[in-house]
Amino acid sequence: MFRIVLVEDHALTRAGLRTALADAGFAIVGEAADGSTGLERVQELQPDVAVIDLGLPGMDGIELTRRIRQGAAKTHVVILTMHDLDDEVLAALAAGADAYCIKSDRTDDVVSAVRIAAEGGAYFDPAIAHIVLRKIVGPVSELPMRSPLTPRETEILRLVADGVGNADIAERLSLGLGTVKGHVRAILEKLSASDRTQAAVVALRRGII
Repeated sequence: MFRIVLVEDHALTRAGLRTALADAGFAIVGEAADGSTGLERVQELQPDVAVIDLGLPGMDGIELTRRIRQGAAKTHVVILTMHDLDDEVLAALAAGADAYCIKSDRTDDVVSAVRIAAEGGAYFDPAIAHIVLRKIVGPVSELPMRSPLTPRETEILRLVADGVGNADIAERLSLGLGTVKGHVRAILEKLSASDRTQAAVVALRRGII
């Protein structure tokens, strides 16, 4: 059973997280409503995962994550925030966060993020995946290469890079799900990519999107 410490200043949000995570089989071993107390709890309890609100009073979630990484290296960190700002996302990555969730997410998504982090993986909310992707691939060329994609395929690939699933793409573009899947297959073939993430990386590197 993975052991969790919750660091969230809003009592109702913290209670909701506690219930959802406990129902999913996690052990909630400690809680805190501010960064300084949260650091004490993590250092004392050495949990598998610390779930941290970004906008904590006093010591914010970024600084708390940084200090956890210095003193409790085995504890994974899941960041919760109301925002999808580039600077905040990249600061969380730099501080050592393993997962990043937007608070508007379904509770099930947050539970999944905690589980993935506890098992040593990384999770980033689809709404901010493009920020992480651009950080990984670095700046693209100022002179984009000639694209092998049609305008519709380019439109779909931009949504793919933003973390949008096939069903949502179909709804947004008023297309059939089968049509979207066909376009995605064509995109993968034209870019010699094995999956959606690789296709987005290739397109970003080549300046296609």
